[in-house]
Amino acid sequence: MMKPGKAALPFGAASRRRVRRGGFLLVEVMVAIAIFAVAVVALGKCVENIMAAQLIKEEDEQVRRFLDGKMAEIEAGAVIVNDRATTEEVKDWLPGAKLTTKRTQLKKKNEKDQDLYNLFVVDIELNWLSNGEKQSRSVSFYVFPDQR
Repeated sequence: MMKPGKAALPFGAASRRRVRRGGFLLVEVMVAIAIFAVAVVALGKCVENIMAAQLIKEEDEQVRRFLDGKMAEIEAGAVIVNDRATTEEVKDWLPGAKLTTKRTQLKKKNEKDQDLYNLFVVDIELNWLSNGEKQSRSVSFYVFPDQR
């Protein structure tokens, strides 16, 4: 029995309408999954970049502490630095790490226009490989050797 105001639909037409709606939902779900996948990949790349930045920061802190230690040794007179540049390999630490030290006498005058002797600028440079790329950090400072 048919209800008033409703037209009778052939059996196949109602079935096709239900299939089309189900197909439309399937497309919506697939688009939502694709958007979610893109978001997950982007989030993964962000986490990867954060971890790489953290490793670079830690490596930079280690290098700065190493250079500060070398500077303290030179200032204390525990390590003698020559006027010509010397390069030494730093073993068991960073790959390919080489430390270059150089001392240059400053030609400065005091307030009485007299030459100042034994005043030097010391340059320390550390070169190493990080992820296949050459890295370098340097420190320059003044030294006035003890006149004992």
